[in-house]
Amino acid sequence: MHRREFIEAAAGILGASAIRERVASQPPLDAAAFRAERRVVETRFGSIAYLERGKGDAALFLHGYPLNGFQWRGAIERLSTHRRCIAADFLGLGYTVTRADQDLSPRTQTDMLVAVLDALSVGAVDLVANDSGGTVAQLLVAQHPERVRTILLTDCDVSTNSPPAALHPFMEQARAGRATDEWLAPQLADKSVARSAKGLGGGAYTNPANFTDEAIEYYFTPLLSSPLRRAQFNQYAVAFEPNPLPAIEPALKRCPAPARMVWGTNDGLFDVSWARWLDRTLPHSRGVRLVKGAKLFFPEEMPDLIAAEARRLWGVG
Repeated sequence: MHRREFIEAAAGILGASAIRERVASQPPLDAAAFRAERRVVETRFGSIAYLERGKGDAALFLHGYPLNGFQWRGAIERLSTHRRCIAADFLGLGYTVTRADQDLSPRTQTDMLVAVLDALSVGAVDLVANDSGGTVAQLLVAQHPERVRTILLTDCDVSTNSPPAALHPFMEQARAGRATDEWLAPQLADKSVARSAKGLGGGAYTNPANFTDEAIEYYFTPLLSSPLRRAQFNQYAVAFEPNPLPAIEPALKRCPAPARMVWGTNDGLFDVSWARWLDRTLPHSRGVRLVKGAKLFFPEEMPDLIAAEARRLWGVG
């Protein structure tokens, strides 16, 4: 080995070691740590709960329904050495608190995130999004392209597939104000239901066992904590109608940000044709990676994969 090659290899080893040491110096993001690190920023939309870890350029993680920022704990653990990672809870979900008459539509969620970024003195971000968070991510790209540096989309609403047809029975429950009591509450009361075919774990997790008791409690407890929060669980779903995505297709075709789609092949709501639609539509797409057998919430189950794709898109380590 030449002297220069030896020095470069040694530097790489030392750099990797330093990263491991920095990661090891921070507590794992289990529910207790996530709760301890959770912060609140006051906005005109309410008290927005968020977690922040890391320094430098910011990455904004947008969660699915009915989850919250805890969905991204594994990815944040792995990426906080490269980015200032921020995961905010949407209006009506998680530990964010907002008033009863607050609009919960995707466009308002987008405005809320801009307010949070402004309050945190964050300019442009690397977006990472899943499920209904992907709707908000696309709206942010369309409405504020200068705020988006890159976009990593996983299984999510796209174009006319929002809400997806397979979700219509649930949407009817939500419109009738019954989804909280008939679908959500039984899963918190009996976690085996949550991991069954009738629950979120059986329907949206590649391996239902990955929908742990800890995660069920962290996700569902705030949604059932008061009559207002129970009502907002239904309202969040209904607020995605009418679908705002078809109208922004021209803006997506002008998107200046590099994009990458990482998509599960066993998702009953968002099949891989929608990842390919995004690949054709976003002019700076870096292509599609298909994750064989993966379901909707695989980003929570496969943080190493998400972190690797994010690093590649960001051009870091």
